[in-house]
Amino acid sequence: MTAPVRIGVLGCADIARRRMLPAFAADPDSAVVAIASRDGDRAHALAAQYDGCAAVAGYETLLADPGIDAVYVPLPVALHSEWIERALRAGKHVLGEKPLTPDTATTARLFALARSSGLVLGENFMFPHHRRHQRVRQLIAAGAIGELRSFTGVFAIPPPPPGDIRYRSDLGGGALLDIAVQPLLAAWFFLGSDLEVHGARLRTHPVHGVDTGGAILLATPGGTTAQVVFGMEHSYKSAYELWGSEGRIVVDRAYAPPPDSRQVIRLERPHGIEELVLEPDDQCLNAVRAFSRAVRSPTRDPVEERAVVLARLLTDIRAADHSPPLRNRSNPHADHATYGQT
Repeated sequence: MTAPVRIGVLGCADIARRRMLPAFAADPDSAVVAIASRDGDRAHALAAQYDGCAAVAGYETLLADPGIDAVYVPLPVALHSEWIERALRAGKHVLGEKPLTPDTATTARLFALARSSGLVLGENFMFPHHRRHQRVRQLIAAGAIGELRSFTGVFAIPPPPPGDIRYRSDLGGGALLDIAVQPLLAAWFFLGSDLEVHGARLRTHPVHGVDTGGAILLATPGGTTAQVVFGMEHSYKSAYELWGSEGRIVVDRAYAPPPDSRQVIRLERPHGIEELVLEPDDQCLNAVRAFSRAVRSPTRDPVEERAVVLARLLTDIRAADHSPPLRNRSNPHADHATYGQT
């Protein structure tokens, strides 16, 4: 029997605590053996929840441990490139949170470093690992809605609490890098790598200076369009729609469905509406399993192509945005006063 991939974790981020560490623990091909933090108490409290897991003081110490095969990096986006590169140079496979970096050249350089070192570099988008989206692809390929004309993706969440790192521009905060990347990747998933940005409008927080929402217009060279709407000052919505010459496919709770719930694909055609119900699927566990399999049997992974395309799109979106500064008015803190309410 092959020994599990020994995983070290850099930091105690919320996504690590809530989703990824339980998924690694549930994967028989993975074992979380160390959690590093600059806060020793946090590392000890989290490591104590997993048998055989050590708390480590400092990321550098974890990377120097020869007993670790791979590193999961859930740090803020602005720290990704530094610590992913350090992990690769330390001889570790890496699973980095999304997006790996918002810069095309940096993303390509990290993948080149991984290839030259014989290491796996993954970008932790989970929703492509849910069977529902593969089923949607099959429906499109079978002509269920005719020729695809457009994609619309929406993802928005209520305001995070005060002090959340998404309000920190120095750490790569903002809704574009944290939220818009999901429907942007869905657009790539269905329309391919030739997507081009044709317009963008971002809304900037008057106090924190990060983008809190916006809309993006994209298109393929063949004229199929995509629209992405996103934000972090909204009521919750997570959905996409594919519109064809003969019908529509609608998917709700698209990017983070509960692993124990049946998921629905709504197929609307001239002769009626059909709801296709799929059995529960755990996209987080599927993503972890895909990474551990890749570490054991490295092959060329489409993750590199999509990560580079996403970085290019993020760069082009920033360049396309010509939003005027948001001026509030009589009370420049009015928006901030609503943050943290539920």
